[in-house]
Amino acid sequence: MRILLSVLLLSAAVLPCSAQTVLKSEPLMLAPYEVALVQAASCPLGKVLKVTGAIRGLSRKRACVALPSETASLATATP
Repeated sequence: MRILLSVLLLSAAVLPCSAQTVLKSEPLMLAPYEVALVQAASCPLGKVLKVTGAIRGLSRKRACVALPSETASLATATP
């Protein structure tokens, strides 16, 4: 019973942290393989720009991806 209760409490704490914030502009510094979601005019309606950081000497990967409304929140401040 204690294990079940501890699993439920742990999952309740982890689930709100799984949301990804959508930024208004692309960050200048991005660690290798770090992903940032950016609200960009170059992507069609209902999609956001997914920017993946790269190692030194390579360019970042950019792609427009669909974004379900429950997985992200719109950032209120620009970085």
